[in-house]
Amino acid sequence: MTGSVREDGFASSGSTEMSPEQRVPEWGGDQLADDPAGAPGLDGDLLGIDPTELTDEDLIREMHSLHRTRLDTLRHAADSALANHLRRTAELETEYLARHPGREVDPSRLRDA
Repeated sequence: MTGSVREDGFASSGSTEMSPEQRVPEWGGDQLADDPAGAPGLDGDLLGIDPTELTDEDLIREMHSLHRTRLDTLRHAADSALANHLRRTAELETEYLARHPGREVDPSRLRDA
């Protein structure tokens, strides 16, 4: 049995063939890199401060804010907003991992292999 297809062409029955990044049209290409002035109608400042310029405290605060709004953005935001959220989350988390390569891993979060 196949799942139904919504108006936007994506299967509605939990298809796992594509990641969220692949399902969001804006994610596939870097339209911001294609246009030096940024996306039409967007000021570069709206995309956020370069994560390398943030203090550790500001970096954590920004990640906390993104994670707090994650489900609402995923469920209800426009595709462009979701793509921006995914991009910004990746930027901030990549910077965090670069700053803390030996981060403490809680043993209770590990699973037996």
